[in-house]
Amino acid sequence: MADILQSIDKKELEETIHRVVTRTMDMDFTWEWPCGVAFYGISRAWECTGRDEYMDYLKGWIDEYMDIGLPVFMVNTMSMGHPLLSVYEYTQDKKYLDLAVKKAEFLRNEATRFGDRVLQHTVSADDDFPGQAWADTLFMAAYFLLRISRITGEKAYEQDALHQYLMHEELLQDPESNLFYHGYDDQTKGHMSGIYWGRANAWAALTMAEAKNYINYLYPEFMAIDCSLRDQLSALVRLQSEKGLWHTVLDNPETYEEVSASCGIAAALVINRHPLHRKAALAAYKGIQENIDSRGMLKNVSAGTAVMRTLEDYNRVPKKRIQGWGQGLALSFFCALHDHIGSEGTEEI
Repeated sequence: MADILQSIDKKELEETIHRVVTRTMDMDFTWEWPCGVAFYGISRAWECTGRDEYMDYLKGWIDEYMDIGLPVFMVNTMSMGHPLLSVYEYTQDKKYLDLAVKKAEFLRNEATRFGDRVLQHTVSADDDFPGQAWADTLFMAAYFLLRISRITGEKAYEQDALHQYLMHEELLQDPESNLFYHGYDDQTKGHMSGIYWGRANAWAALTMAEAKNYINYLYPEFMAIDCSLRDQLSALVRLQSEKGLWHTVLDNPETYEEVSASCGIAAALVINRHPLHRKAALAAYKGIQENIDSRGMLKNVSAGTAVMRTLEDYNRVPKKRIQGWGQGLALSFFCALHDHIGSEGTEEI
């Protein structure tokens, strides 16, 4: 049969992308990880639509913040490296690349690590989560290192990124369910509450799907990432709700459907291009569209979430307000769809 994703109305999709970008631009961000994810989404919107006003906004915002002065570097603020790389590609102004390189060098030489050089999850200048690995780091740091390696040609960045992917898979992916735990604690050698949190799985799935486009398929690391993603997505499509979404605790349908996780997971399904996953991606598109309000806010996005103590705590995390990571993950999904339906020669099955 024909590719069912081609049934998506491209004009409607572009209108949705523009509405989400416009609402995101109205948010007051700081140089932090929510901004990095949101601006990554805006830069993807520029790549897929060619609307230069998106990049002009990012350039102006980054220029103003560079004049103000940047906060202390930590793993989570490395996510701001993503828009820096995109603005550099847009302007070819080396000042943006130079700052991105400073971030990459911080990760290589100064960022807190534990065990076998695993990047510790950090959200401030304090040692908030000693000896803990969270799936978030795959987006904030590992994927950023892959991107900057391609631009600079610095192989050490790529090797560090691949090491982080392999170690986070080793520490976080459950070999029985193939889902990712939210976090790992090296002090206890366990996964704390042991919850398969939706957005953690979105960070892992999206960045592994993207990583496959950056890595030589002959690398052993490519094969490891490919197999990890294959098994994770196979598990995830079987947990999709009737509305095309995923629950905040993936294997508990009594918890609420969380839309930022749904966007990240659905984006991975599209980017990975498995023919049998297109039905799930189309269902996700319909469900996510129903959660975009008239101004472009992605609704039902959980607030910033530490590794919670219990399942009930995850289900009590508020989901009322707009969040930068929700906007960015929505744009990642919509742009992945835009790329897919715009590609030529889509095979039939």
